Amino acid sequence: MEKNVHDTVEQPLNIIAVLENIQAKFGYLPEKSLRAVAEETGQSLLDIYGVATFYKTFSLKPRGQHLVSVCLGTACHVRGGPTIEHEFQKTLRCKTGDTTDDKKFTLETVACLGACALGPIVVVDQHYFSKVNTHDVRNIVRKTLEGLDKIDVKKDKSVFPVEIVCARCAHSLMDSSFLIDGYPSVRVTIYFERQHGWLRLSSIYGSYTIESEYEIPQNAIVNIFCPHCHTELKSNIPCPECSAPMVSMAVRGGGVVQICSRRGCKGHMLEVTGEQ
Repeated sequence: MEKNVHDTVEQPLNIIAVLENIQAKFGYLPEKSLRAVAEETGQSLLDIYGVATFYKTFSLKPRGQHLVSVCLGTACHVRGGPTIEHEFQKTLRCKTGDTTDDKKFTLETVACLGACALGPIVVVDQHYFSKVNTHDVRNIVRKTLEGLDKIDVKKDKSVFPVEIVCARCAHSLMDSSFLIDGYPSVRVTIYFERQHGWLRLSSIYGSYTIESEYEIPQNAIVNIFCPHCHTELKSNIPCPECSAPMVSMAVRGGGVVQICSRRGCKGHMLEVTGEQ
C-alpha cells in the first residue's frame, strides 16, 4: 500500500470520514486503500466500493489539480453541451473522464447542475460559467491557470474587508505586516495530516486567497486555531456545501464569519450583529 491506511482508520469508525482522509492524502481512492479499509472494518469490499462510488466527491482515479465539469443535462445538451465537451477535449487534449498528462486538469461530464436556464453550464473548481460557447473554452482554461479566486477588491462590490478577532480571547487575528489582496491578512495556525504551521487568510469577505506554510492538498480537512490562546476556531454547524466542519471567527464590532475547513470548498457565511 502506498501509505499506511491504518493511520487513517480510527474508532468509532465513520466510513465516509475515513474515505475523505484517504482521498485527501492520495488525491483519489486507491484500490489497495479500499481493500485495507474493508479488512480493517470487517465490511465487504462491495459495501466500501458502494460508498466510494455513490458520493461525487470521491474518485477512484487520480484527479488533476483542477476539475472541469461540463453539464450534459437535457437543457444543456440541446443548447450545445456536447459541443462544449468536445471543445474542452481538444483544448485540454484529453478524453472525458481522464486527466491531462501534466496532471493539471481532469475533465468530466455531469447529468445536471440545477441551472438549466443558464446552459450550457461549465463548473471549474466550483466556479460556475454560464451560457458557455466554444470561444469561451480557451478563456476558461486560461483563467483557471491564472487563478479563479483572484479578485479585484476595488471593482467587485460583492466583497469587502472585515476585521477578525478570536471569539475566545478577543485578541485581533489581523496581521498588517502580511498583506493579501492589498489588506492585512488573518493570521491563524493550522493542523492537518500531522502538519502544524501558519496560515494567512484574506480579510476580504468573498475572497478565497490564502498563503500557507505547507501546501494543503485539495479536499483535506484543516483544523484552525487562534495563535494567541490556541483555541480551535470551530463551529457547531456543518458546511452547507460539503458537510465538512465550519471554521468560526468573530468580526470586530459584532458578527461571525464562517468558512469551510475543507481545502477547495467555497462554503462561507457571514452574520453581522452590530455596527461595523
